[in-house]
Amino acid sequence: MPERRTPLYDFHFRSARNVIKGGGDFMFPSAYTSSTEEHLNVRRNVGMQDLSTMGEIDIKGPGAERLVRRLLVNEVQDMEPGQLRYSTMCNEDGGVIDDLTVYKFGDEHFMVVASSGPRLKTYRWISEHAAGNSAYVTDVTAAIALPVVQGPRSRRFLKTIAEDVDLDSLRFFRFAPCRIGEVELLISRSGYTGELGYELYTPADQAAVLWEYLLDKGREFDLRPYGVEAMQSLRIEKSLPLYGPDISENDTPFHVGLSRWIRMNKRDFIGRDTLLRLQEKGLDRRWVGLTLESEVPAAAGAKVYSIGDVATFREPIETGAEAGDYEDSVMPGDRQVGRVTSSAMGHSVRKMLAMAYVDTGHSWPGANLVVEINGRPIPARVAQTPFFDPENARIRSEPAEDEHRPEPNGHSSNSATSRTNVPVARFGQSQNGGSRS
Repeated sequence: MPERRTPLYDFHFRSARNVIKGGGDFMFPSAYTSSTEEHLNVRRNVGMQDLSTMGEIDIKGPGAERLVRRLLVNEVQDMEPGQLRYSTMCNEDGGVIDDLTVYKFGDEHFMVVASSGPRLKTYRWISEHAAGNSAYVTDVTAAIALPVVQGPRSRRFLKTIAEDVDLDSLRFFRFAPCRIGEVELLISRSGYTGELGYELYTPADQAAVLWEYLLDKGREFDLRPYGVEAMQSLRIEKSLPLYGPDISENDTPFHVGLSRWIRMNKRDFIGRDTLLRLQEKGLDRRWVGLTLESEVPAAAGAKVYSIGDVATFREPIETGAEAGDYEDSVMPGDRQVGRVTSSAMGHSVRKMLAMAYVDTGHSWPGANLVVEINGRPIPARVAQTPFFDPENARIRSEPAEDEHRPEPNGHSSNSATSRTNVPVARFGQSQNGGSRS
């Protein structure tokens, strides 16, 4: 497939260390400086990323709500205008076609934001089911750019430039129109980093002007752009899945840990009967987080073995101060119990992390496993997820909190205890947004 470019491609080409092809055949900036520095800057200050690769699908008409309600496993009937909600969209066999967010403008107007990879597939699926249902579906992706501003200082920064919106009262998973400079846009309190953050739905022809304006005005807040490498490590720390490596039509919402967003009390949505049967039968595998005793990440598809199926032997140390002693080594056995889907260094938690599908019998936290990395068996352990900020306090930051610049350890310089709302964990992770590539 030919490469696709966002409206901000020229900036990325000039400024990024490299641009690489990713989901939907879009070209993504890998990093601008150091992916480690970019990651930590999002956790400490404020970062900005171009997510214009996401797909925006506009749904209007008298049957819009009925259509969206049937397509998504989550409920939309109780949503208010100005609210967004996370959901999966399944086929008849319960497999995930896409995980997405739905925005409600009114009873007859919704917008579905699809993942980058399956964007066209998602649009076709919605269009096919809209036929004869008094709903009119339009792919508006080309008209919209999506810069996102993420980090504990994001609200404080945007309050200095955003007009016609009260950011202090804009709650988590709510959106509103606003103006930044001369650009009119929609601002959504959501993101894909596990931090307080905002997504800016911007007219594509004004994206470059807005991007440069944000970079200029954000200097005093240490705003810096970040690329896909930092995005990967940020989202893996929060156990946020990515459509493609982590989710596919071979996986149901139950396998990925998304059951809390399935509304079985809805009598009619696509995939309901299959999901009901699976709920009664139970799962053979689960998507879990792993910590690795490794200095390099595991490749997607890396094999996972049970420690019980690994032969332990003692090998003599031949050189160095410990020469003559023995060290324990492990060798993979014949029975594979899982596979890695994503892996990256968690710079905030200072551990090598991975997400993997593992047989249910080996999916409990604390289970010892072995992951094959570059042909070598590496010890791994199933961990509680998310790895970072398990209470999801940062994403639900109240206005007073982000007035205090966090220290490098992730804590605010204010000694007061942070106030949080009750967190919601999505797939073992936060509710903030769906997959982004």
